Amino acid sequence: MKIIVYGMGIIGASFAGALRRAGHTVLGRNRGKEALSYALEHGMIDAVTQDYSGADVVILALPPRVTMHELDEGNFPEGCIVTDVCGVKAVLEDVVCSRPRVYRYVGMHPMAGKETSGVRSASASLFSGANIILTSYAGTDRAALESVRSLAADAGAGRILVCSARQHDRMIALTSQLAHVVANAYVTSPLAAACKGFTGGSFQDMSRVAPVDEAMWAELFCLDSACLVSELDRLIGRLASFRDAISAGEEEAIRALMREGKECYAEFFHGN
Repeated sequence: MKIIVYGMGIIGASFAGALRRAGHTVLGRNRGKEALSYALEHGMIDAVTQDYSGADVVILALPPRVTMHELDEGNFPEGCIVTDVCGVKAVLEDVVCSRPRVYRYVGMHPMAGKETSGVRSASASLFSGANIILTSYAGTDRAALESVRSLAADAGAGRILVCSARQHDRMIALTSQLAHVVANAYVTSPLAAACKGFTGGSFQDMSRVAPVDEAMWAELFCLDSACLVSELDRLIGRLASFRDAISAGEEEAIRALMREGKECYAEFFHGN
């Protein structure tokens, strides 16, 4: 299968390397030449391309709004499968459905990454054992969906989930976007600068994703604002309950809040 990956950042280059390792012919496209040269030199791609000619599958590994523009204006071959790796899906699907297309679209979101970015952080094993979400709608071509599912498996996915774009966006607001907001807010404490020697696993777990690319994440937050604001309001309310109980010295109320959290945690991991 001839696959063109447009965008040689950490996710795009990792997909390219994983799919090439699985036996596919993978061509790379990028706005800058340096990342393409690196990907070629390190065996992530077979060759460089400037367009989509002859592609069986195109993977758009671009920022959300650039992806939306490409889905609307890209010169894709007729019948080609087009997928993407964006962390928001409903707005992309709306673009695809705004008029008839010659390509077949399937949304994809790999739940993997690092705190660092760029092609030098890429790895063909990045998606090994990872969750990969695919999105579908009434007009989704079933054969295209199965092809993208197969590619996700070739990339090493441990679990492949199919859902609607709007369900994806609701869930990702909780499992990804909210976590990034909390981590970023957490490290803004004036005490953080003097915390060396006081940190352990809890601090590392809470702060790990704080230094990610603010431009991309601001886009994601705004494109999924309704879902994310709903989760923020819920968390703020929960934190206020803790604050009030702690301020009043109500240990039983604190214990009740913590028991509820423990029960939710146990239910999550027992069911997964």
